[in-house]
Amino acid sequence: MDRREFNRSLAAAVGGALLSPAAATGFAEPDSAAEEAGVGGLTDVEGLKVGHFTDKRRPTGCTVILCEKGATGGVDVRGGAPGTRETDLLRPVNTVQQVFGLVLSGGSAFGLDAASGVMRYLDERGIGYKVGPTMTVPIVPAAILFDLGVGGDWKIRPTAESGYQACLAASAGRIEEGNVGAGAGATVGKMFGPQFAMKSGLGTASIRAGSTGVVVAAMVAVNAVGDIYNPRTGRIVAGARTADGKGFRSAIARMREGYAVEMPTGTNTTIGVVATNARLNKDQATKVAQMAHDGYGRAINPTHTPADGDTIFALATGTSAARVNHGAIGALAAEVMAMAIVRAATQAAGIPGYPSYRDLKE
Repeated sequence: MDRREFNRSLAAAVGGALLSPAAATGFAEPDSAAEEAGVGGLTDVEGLKVGHFTDKRRPTGCTVILCEKGATGGVDVRGGAPGTRETDLLRPVNTVQQVFGLVLSGGSAFGLDAASGVMRYLDERGIGYKVGPTMTVPIVPAAILFDLGVGGDWKIRPTAESGYQACLAASAGRIEEGNVGAGAGATVGKMFGPQFAMKSGLGTASIRAGSTGVVVAAMVAVNAVGDIYNPRTGRIVAGARTADGKGFRSAIARMREGYAVEMPTGTNTTIGVVATNARLNKDQATKVAQMAHDGYGRAINPTHTPADGDTIFALATGTSAARVNHGAIGALAAEVMAMAIVRAATQAAGIPGYPSYRDLKE
């Protein structure tokens, strides 16, 4: 397919409506009014609720996405050190077609236990995959990031009760961003050691495709080994700092100069979800999850390394009757994921040892 044919396909997928320049590029400068006003969020997709549990004892927590009426799910895992649960069920060849919740969690592999609390919450309400006339089994995939070395006792990590509490807090309203839930202990720019790293967090964004009624949204906890870039400007907004703490080293620039990078294995990972109100099957949702990883590539450099367990889930609630090209949904998913990554970096607050974008801005 040549460029002209692709553009025609994309226009058809959104009903021929033209996106405004602001919607098409997706980004405002981090220091603009849009930083405070926000750019929408995952709950703009009808049928989804989001809740956080943030531990008060040290920076860690979990974030739950509830789709109580069910949603078609897909997943794509790219990083070299993933920690996941129930992702095999999302393979298109497998039987179960819908999921009823997702979990993004800190705590490394221990944090996968948060999904058990989400299962308990859904089980109490009879929500899940129907097995016979009376039995239901909640399907709750999960992914984790490594934050055990941040801000205190590493044995403090999300549990099943944490997941349950996040469900109780879940709503379809505005999503809190920054140092919350799965983003509470997230940091970035760790290639040159933790002393040069920065605080990141959780971010979310959404795109409405013209007048079609189609919504594509993303939410992500950014705990990358690499630097975070604003794709609109090409500038680093958070990452490995210089020795004086006032600038950025640029991991890629240093590697181009021949710097021998020692990368800590498995202590990072960016985990996220893209969602749409369009109707997709599992094959299509999986392709959307794959395409959404382009958003990681635009906003994180390097990404998908052996030290990252990068994972993206895709959800389709099907509440919109619009006929869509799932390739166009995937293209928008990549765009909105990059937006959410920048939000995760710019909305975070600094903690001892890890300054944030806002700290450097001041």
